[in-house]
Order: sequence, then structure tokens, then C-alpha cells
Amino acid sequence: MPTSSSALLAGERNGLSSAVRATRLIFLVSGIGMAAWAPMVPYAKARLGLDEASLGLLLLAFGGGSMVSMPLVGFLTHRFGSRRVIGVGGLMLCLALPLLAIAPSTATLALGLLYFGVALGAVDVAMNAHAVEVERRDGRPLMSGFHGLFSVGGLGGAAGMSLLLALGMSLTVAAVAISALLAVVVATQWPRLIDEVDDAGERAAAFGMPRGIVLVLGLLCFISFLAEGSMLDWSAVFLRDFRGFSAASAGIGYAAFSVAMALGRLTGDRTIARFGPVLTVRIGACIAATGFLLASLLAWPPAALVGFVLVGLGAANIVPVMFGAAGRLPGASPGMSIATVTTLGYAGLLSGPALIGFLAQASSLPVALAAVAGLLLLTAASAGLAKV
Repeated sequence: MPTSSSALLAGERNGLSSAVRATRLIFLVSGIGMAAWAPMVPYAKARLGLDEASLGLLLLAFGGGSMVSMPLVGFLTHRFGSRRVIGVGGLMLCLALPLLAIAPSTATLALGLLYFGVALGAVDVAMNAHAVEVERRDGRPLMSGFHGLFSVGGLGGAAGMSLLLALGMSLTVAAVAISALLAVVVATQWPRLIDEVDDAGERAAAFGMPRGIVLVLGLLCFISFLAEGSMLDWSAVFLRDFRGFSAASAGIGYAAFSVAMALGRLTGDRTIARFGPVLTVRIGACIAATGFLLASLLAWPPAALVGFVLVGLGAANIVPVMFGAAGRLPGASPGMSIATVTTLGYAGLLSGPALIGFLAQASSLPVALAAVAGLLLLTAASAGLAKV
């Protein structure tokens, strides 16, 4: 009998280890799929003869698709389990890149981007809900590492697509190649995911309005995603217009931020295990705020790069910790809670750069970036919510 019990425990541990690896690879797939679109944008612009304004409006369909789908995906995850949603959403995501590569008109590209956003939003919500369950069963911090693989996938997806195009591969063939790789990963890892349906089951309302601590966690994610969005859309402009970088080299700021964030997340699980989620968020938010202040207040160009590195390192683990806290709320559906905080987070990513632009117009871009530091200090003051 003891031998049978030991074998059962060993089997459960092996199954959980497989689930952890599979979850990591799903996060990697999501990052690759999202970032592979970035090198395709200039091709779409040239193929359809779009100007900057028209392209900007079209790109809203991508973010809008993600945000609109997330509450529904939260319900589907709540009802059918994260594993099934990951499988369907992952295969949908694999179809998106070839569709975007061959879209023959502005209308079809808009529909393709809407579909792309829906698929990515489905995978995003479901994989985070699944990660919460895997972390709970494993009994040690894992969420930051999962998000670290997403960041690595983002770097790899953009670099891989760019490399295929640089080697002379056509856009359609390159998109199909990336999608085929992602489909293989999804198909081989899906059976290894945990087959479970939301334990909150009957206790959580399917489409009830989010309230209380879920909204607060979502607002803190809004701030963190706003900080990330400001780096994506404004770091190069800041370096070129205010720190004397050339247009060709101004992108180094976002690269420094991205690498620092990936490193911060890949080492984040050990940090959280040692210091706990509350202190990790509090110190991280203060470090990120220091980075924004260093970049915006010191006119020395290297200080801006150091500041962007600090923003990446400091902000790296805020969102993973908040997602984990949302998924652990007692008496609430993890899928629905994560859908809420993810939707609010994406709202920060999409609307944040515009808010920075309005504030910069009224004052200056350095002042606008310094204001983000103030919001991050608010996050530091609210870090106690991460202990849920």
C-alpha cells in the first residue's frame, strides 16, 4: 500500500511538472504570436496604401477585439475550464497571422485585426487563470516566470519574423511558418495542461459587475500597463526630442526596457519566494518610479537609458503578482476575476499613451513621464492588496 501511495504521488508530481512546462510554453506562444505582427505592420501599410491616421484607426481594432472578448472569455473559462479555452484560443491565434498577411482590403484587415485581438485575448485570460491553478497546486511562486516566458516570446517573435523576412521569405510564407510552429506547440502541450473547471462554479455570477478589491487590483494593473505603454510609444520620441539621440538609435530605449523586464520576470519567482508578494510589488513600483524620475529629470542621455532599465526591472513583477492575487480571491471565479483585471490592464496599455500625449501637450513629455512615477508610487502604497 505505501508503494502504491508513493507511486501515485510521484505520478501526480510528474503530471504537475508537465503542466508547469506546458503552461510556460503557452505563455511563450502568446508572446510570439503577438509580437510577430509588429514586423508585418509596414507591409500591410504599404500593400493597402494607408496613411498614418488610417493605420492608427485600424490598429484600434486589435486592442478593441481583445478588450471586448475578455469578459466573455472569463465566463467561458469559468464555465468550461481554462484548458479548453486555451486549446481553442491557441488554434485561433495560429490562424490569425496568415489572415493578416493576405488581407486584400482595409475592411478585411480590420476584421482580421479584430479576430486577432479576440484570439489573443482568449489565450491571455485563460492562460493566466490556468497559471493561477498550477501555481496553487505546486505551492511555490511561478507566475512571474510564466510572464517572463511571454516577454521572451515577444522578443523572439519580432526577431524571428524580421529574420525570415530579411532572408527573402515572402510575408505570407513567413506568417505561415511562424503559425505552423505555434500550432505544433499548442497541439503538443494542450494534453499536458490541467483539466479542470472553475472551482468557484455556482458561487460566482457569470456576468456580474466587478466590484471591490477586483476593481482595485484592475486599476493597479491599469497603472502598470500604462507605464509599459508609455515605454512602447513614447520612449523613442523622448530620447530623440529631449536627450539628443538620432532617430535611428532612439529605439534602444525600448529595447533596454524590454530586456530588463524579461530578466526581472525570469528571476521574479525567486524574488517573490524570498521577499513575498507585497514587498516585491512595493519595492518594484518604487524602483520603476525612480526610473521614470531619473529619465525625466536628468538631462544626461545615459541617465535616460539607466532609467528605462530601472522601469523594466521594477515593473516586471507587478502585473504577475496582481494577476495571481485576483485569481486567489475567495468566493470568486478566477477566470472572471482575471478577465476583469486583464481588461482594465489592457485599457491602460491602449489609452495610457494617449493620456501621456495629452499631458505632454499641456506641459511637456518629461513632465508627463514624471507623472507616471507618481502613479507608480500610488501602486507601492497599495501593495498590501497583493497578500490576498
